[in-house]
Amino acid sequence: MIPTDLIDLLENTWTSTSALGAQLTEAQWKMPSELPGWTVQDTLSHLIGGERMMQRLPPTTHVAASADHVKNPIGANNENDVDSRRSSSGAQVIAEWNDLVALRLHTLRNADDAYFAVETMTPTGPGTVADFLHIRIMDCWLHEQEMRRVTGIVGNEAGGCAKHALNRLIRTIPIVVGKRAGAPEGATVAFNIAAPVPHSLHCTITNGRGAVSDGLGTDALTTINLDSTTFFQLATGRVTADDSKHKWSATGDTDLAYRVVSQFNMMI
Repeated sequence: MIPTDLIDLLENTWTSTSALGAQLTEAQWKMPSELPGWTVQDTLSHLIGGERMMQRLPPTTHVAASADHVKNPIGANNENDVDSRRSSSGAQVIAEWNDLVALRLHTLRNADDAYFAVETMTPTGPGTVADFLHIRIMDCWLHEQEMRRVTGIVGNEAGGCAKHALNRLIRTIPIVVGKRAGAPEGATVAFNIAAPVPHSLHCTITNGRGAVSDGLGTDALTTINLDSTTFFQLATGRVTADDSKHKWSATGDTDLAYRVVSQFNMMI
C-alpha cells in the first residue's frame, strides 16, 4: 500500500522548512540551536544527511573532528554530515535542501507498493521504508520547529505534522510514568496539554505496566499541565524539568509529577 498520507505530511514539513529558510539571513543561519554544538544551519545539514541516506545517495566522505556533544557512532555520522557543510553559506545549504526534497518527493510520489514494503533498519529497530517515513515526519517536523524557535519565526506549529509527532511521542509515556518515574501500582498520571496542539490523556499503572488512554480520566494521583511546545521540548531533551519549571505546573502529588517531567526525554 502506498502511504500517501505520510508523503503528504513529509511534503508539508519540507515545504514549510524551505519557506523558513528563504527568510533567514546568514546571521540567523549561524545562530546556536537548541542542540549542543549545532547552529540552525547545522540542523538543516543534519536533515539533508538523513534524506540523502533515504534516497540512497552516497554518504559524505568527510570526517569531523571529535566533539564533546558527540556521544555515539550515530552521532558521529550525523556530525560528519553537519561538519561537511559548515564552510558553506546558509543560502547554499537551503538550495541543496530544496533540490534534495524535490528529488525525494518525485521518488516517493512515483514509487510502487514494493518500494514502501522494503525491509530496512529504522531508528526504533527493524521495519519497512513506510515505517521509516512514519518516524521521519516526526524528526523533520521537530527539527523545523527547533529552527523556528531559535530564529523567532513561528509557523506550522499545529496541523497534521504536529499531531503526528505528538501521537508518536505519547507511545513512550507508559515507560516514562511507570518505569522511569516509578508511579505506584494503580496510580493514574494525567496530562493536560494546551495549544498549539491541545490534547488530554492519562496513564494508569496496572500489574506494573502503564497504559495510555485519551482524556484526563478520574482520580488522577497527579495532573501535569503544559503547552504542546513545552511537551515537545521536554520529550526531545531540549529542555529539562528545571529549565522549563515556569512552563509547566502540577496538581496532586507534585513529587511524582516532578519525577515524571524530569524523566520525560523520550528520544534515543
